[in-house]
This record gives sequence, structure tokens and C-alpha cells, in this order.
Amino acid sequence: MFLSILGIIVSLALLITLAYKGMPVILAGPIAAIVCILFSGAPILASYTEIFMPALANFVGSYFVLFLLGAIFGVLMAETGYARSIAKTITKFIGSRSAMGAVVVTSALMTYGGISLFVVAFVIFPIALEIFREAGIPRRLIPGTIALGIFTFTMTALPGSPQVQNIIPGQFFDTNSYAASGVGLLGAVMIFGLGLAWLEYRRRSLIRSGEGFEIPEKLKGVPLLAGEQSDEAKTAVAVLEPKVHPIVPFLPIMTVIAVNFLCTLVIFPRLDWSYLSEEQYGGATIEARAGRWAVIVGIVLAILLLSALNLKNMPTVITAINAGAKQSLLPIFSTASEIGYGAVVASVAGFAVVRDAVFNMGANALVTSVVTTSITAGLTGSSSGGMTIALNALGEDLKAMAVQDGTSLELMHRLTAMAAGGLDTLPHSGAVVTLLIVCGLNHRQGYKDIGMVTIVMPLVSVAALMGLVSITGAF
Repeated sequence: MFLSILGIIVSLALLITLAYKGMPVILAGPIAAIVCILFSGAPILASYTEIFMPALANFVGSYFVLFLLGAIFGVLMAETGYARSIAKTITKFIGSRSAMGAVVVTSALMTYGGISLFVVAFVIFPIALEIFREAGIPRRLIPGTIALGIFTFTMTALPGSPQVQNIIPGQFFDTNSYAASGVGLLGAVMIFGLGLAWLEYRRRSLIRSGEGFEIPEKLKGVPLLAGEQSDEAKTAVAVLEPKVHPIVPFLPIMTVIAVNFLCTLVIFPRLDWSYLSEEQYGGATIEARAGRWAVIVGIVLAILLLSALNLKNMPTVITAINAGAKQSLLPIFSTASEIGYGAVVASVAGFAVVRDAVFNMGANALVTSVVTTSITAGLTGSSSGGMTIALNALGEDLKAMAVQDGTSLELMHRLTAMAAGGLDTLPHSGAVVTLLIVCGLNHRQGYKDIGMVTIVMPLVSVAALMGLVSITGAF
């Protein structure tokens, strides 16, 4: 038993080290899983083919369409010039004195509008680079500023968020993406306020010490909206500058938000879903699928709207769709690889000891769900991966416990999602590594601020909300 627990610790340390050194998580996950298997004494081949791969495949099967559509939508927004137009409009409205706030709001709007977190990072960086250059803000604050907008409140706290982190709990608790809206809104305000306050503090401190905006040689000449795009896509976007009314670029994002809201709360509840009980649909229920389906419908309609608005540039639209499809693969398989690793960890005897210790700590369902999800998100370096692993292993037990002790499943949904968005951004996180690479910085230069706004502020907010709920019984 001791070796099994030690294997979990060693494999996690190895996963963190490999990710920190720049190895793709899609490779680091299987390697760390093998180390965990060796310490536990389980058969390697059987564990790989019967545990790791099914877990990976199940995640891809459940969320591939969301990643695919999100990436396509994001690249379309970038290559049509709409993302740049949104950034200019928001910056003009907020003002140059609030440059960091403008970047946070822009990236948050894109995230809440349904664009994949990974895609937003590529889209928003060149925009943030120009905004920070004009405002004279130290470049090392760019990753933390972007991270606050895409890895925190819009991902897990804001009700109705189409991001997968807000959809996963609904599959286990039979809730929708608007669960516990009051708690979510309050949490979003707390995380946004605390995070922006930290970034402003850091800006003043760095400027007082004499540090200003400085761009390294390898980033000089980076064009706006250049990310991990194909050469054809970069060529296409370089000649596009939308000559439309400033409100037009906001329409696709507003479409995702509006359709998601209407489908979830108005349209779907009024439709007849009795056919889902038929055998070929695997016992699916509308309660468990509504959140995911609403987002899919919203993004599809937004993509169609984007295409219609750019009929004169159809070759660019087609190029963007192809590029987006390609860009969706690495993020989903990286996350799925982490889930495969987590499934292996959950299968060894040492994990059962840890699980039983959490369940026997005497806490209620809400605390147990939050703590378990936070720990697994930290282990895997992924909010969606950690939450899926935790709820796959404990979801039914947590739901039964919640019903027994009278805990609101909607509250469980919201705070569990928010807890997943805390320790998930430890240094080995694939999202963190990707963001730093995009920004041309290393962990020493940029991670401190990422950690403060994506780990400390969300955890403080979740703890405060749990205390408030336990004392007042509100929401």
C-alpha cells in the first residue's frame, strides 16, 4: 500500500517536471501513468489498454465537438479581424489608463462567448502586446492578465458559461449551466476584483523599480492575430481589416450567449424528449445533456453568422475553418491524456486510501466535492480533467450524500466548478505552459502573477463563498 501511494506522488512529480521542461502533456501523461502502475504492481499493458485508453476515449467522445467548434469559432473571429475590432472597441471605451482591465474584459468576453480557452490565448496575445506597448506596462504581466480573463471567472463562475468546465458538473448532478447563478455572479465579481487589484499592484511596483515595456528580439514583428495558425491562414488574415459598424463583430459572441440562454431555460424545457429513453440513446436524459447541447447549437449558429457576414471573403472563411479544426486536436487530446493518467491513478490501491480518507473526514457533500475536485485538478494540472476524474469516481456518492444532507445540487455544481479552477494552474498545467510559450516568457518571468490570479484568488473566493453559504444559508 505504501508503494502504491508513493507511486502516485512520484508519478505526479514526474508529470509536473516533464510539463515544466516543455514536454507535451499528451506524452507526459502516459509516461507518468506507467510510473504509477510500476509502483502499484499492476500489469502495464492491461492498465494501458483497459484503463488509460478508455478514459481518454470517453472524454474525447463526450467533448470533441465542443473543442472542435470552439476552435473553429475562435480562428474565424481572429482571421475575419472581428477579435481585433472587439479589442479596439473595448479599449476605446475603457480607456488607455485601464489597459490591463481592457485585456481582461476582452479575453473574458471571448471566453464567455464560447471561444475555447486555448484559442483565446492565441487570439488575445498579439492584441495585449500592442495594448501593453502603448501603455508602457511591463511585458511580464501579460500572461497573468490574460489568465485572469480566460482561466478563472468566465470559465467556472459566471452562470451560463459555455466552457466545458461549467458543463461537466451538470452531467453528474443533473443541473444546467445556469446553476446557482447568485453564487456564480458573486464569485465572478470577487475573482475579477481581487485579480485586477493584484495586477495593478504589480504594475505600480514594477514601474517604481524602473521596469517598463520591453519586447524580446524573437517577438519583434509579430503581427496582430498571429498565433498557431497555418501559413495560409496567416497570409489570409494579414489582408483582412473589417470595415463594418463597431457592433457587428460583437454579434457572433452575443449569438452564442443568447442561444445558450434560450435553449437552456426556454426552448429545451418545452420540447418532448421522451425518445431519449429508447435503447439506442443509451439512457441519456435532457437534464444531463441540455448544457452541452445548448452550447453546441449556439456556437454552430455563431459560425454560420460569421460565415454569412463574410461571404465576400469565403476563401478566408474556409481556410479559417480548416485551421480551427487542426488547432482543436492538441488541446482535447492533451486534456484527455491527463484524464487517462488520472484514471490510472484512480485505479490503484493507494487512491482508494486517499479517497476513503476524504470521504471519512466528516464533511458534508459540498465540502467533500470541493476538496476532492480541487485536489484532483491539482494532480492532473487540468480543471476539466481533474473534475471529470473526481466526479467519475465519486459523483454518484456525492449526489447521494447531497440528497441525504439536504445540500443543493445547483450549489454543488457551481462551487465544484469554481474549485476545479484553482489548483489546476500549478506549474505543470498544460494551459499554463501553453500560455507562457505564446507570450514568449518562462515560468520565472511570468508564473508568479498567473499563480496569484488563477490559484490564490479563486481559492480565496471559493472559501469565502462556502463560509457565506454555511452561515447564511442563502442562495
